[in-house]
Parts: sequence; C-alpha cells; structure tokens
Amino acid sequence: MKIAIITGSTREGRKSLEVAQWVKQIADGRNDDATYEIVDTADFNLPVWDAPASPAWGPSDDPVAQAWSTKVNEFDGYVFVVAEYNHSLTGSLKNALDYLYTELNNKAAGFVGYGSAGGARAIEHLRGILSEQQVAHVRNAAGLSLFHDFENFSTFKPTEGAPGQVLGMLDQLVVWSKAMAAVRAGEYAAGEKKAA
Repeated sequence: MKIAIITGSTREGRKSLEVAQWVKQIADGRNDDATYEIVDTADFNLPVWDAPASPAWGPSDDPVAQAWSTKVNEFDGYVFVVAEYNHSLTGSLKNALDYLYTELNNKAAGFVGYGSAGGARAIEHLRGILSEQQVAHVRNAAGLSLFHDFENFSTFKPTEGAPGQVLGMLDQLVVWSKAMAAVRAGEYAAGEKKAA
C-alpha cells in the first residue's frame, strides 16, 4: 500500500507541511503495512481550475494538471492535512481536488485537521467533496486544536493524546485502502470479461 500525506495549505507561514511531516513520522513508526509519502500541493503551483470540461470526462492537456494527476494516481490511499479557514477547507485544497476525478475513484482517505475546533468543519466539508469523487473516507480523524496543540496559536506542539488520534485513523485507512484496492481489481477484472 502506498499512502500520500497531502498538504492542504499553500500560503506563506502555513503549518500544513509541518503537520504533514509529524504525521509521516508517526506513520513510518507504526509498522510496515504501508509506505507513506508527503505530497505538498505547494510544489505543483496549480492555477485556479478553469478547464472547459470536467476531469471526470477526460484528462487535461495542461502539463501542470497532468503532473498533479500523475502524482496523485500513484497512491492507494490518502491522508489529507486539512487546515480550517472560515469554517471550511482551504481554497487551495479545493482547487487541487477540482483537477482530479478518476485518480481518486475507489480509493480511501483519512484526515488530520487543525483549527479552532480541531478542523472538524473543514473535514466535514471535505468528506462531501470526496464522496462525489468516489472516495471511501474513514470515520476516525485527528483533530488538532489551535488552543491546545499550537503554542501561542503558531508553534506546533501537539498534546500527548494527538499521536493516538493519528494512529487510530491510520489503522482504519490502511484496512480501507486494501479493501478499495480489491474493489479496483474487481472492476478491472469485470471490464476485461466484458471486453472479451
């Protein structure tokens, strides 16, 4: 299993990459049933999505979009590091997801949110988006509070219980990623039978 840890913020001064690195450290120490890689949305410099057709109807001709699509397609599952802005997910993460469709179909996702309410509202909004993209998202999520897990609302210092939340989410995510891999394999097998 290959699982991407995807950053949800691209702005200067963001905490998303730092949180993603912390998640990866926890994930790498868990066991060897999956490999984890940080995928930083800031590395792709995606412009505002304005393609004439939905990515559900076919791949983009834009080289930037193709690079993002190829990268995301490599993985069996995803951990989204979700910053809460204005009671929702960031515009940059929503924009990045708007470039995708088939790359995410029948895969699994988990969440590590952060904000004044632990990123809970952002995670709930992201669940709705991913449902439309046919992603199976797990129940368990980690919620980091700006009041408790960030000193002076800026320095990331997770509380003692925070790693346990991440581990609980990863336990579910790996199981669901494996299950969805079997679903994808079944789809391909059914498609081959129809083609024959």
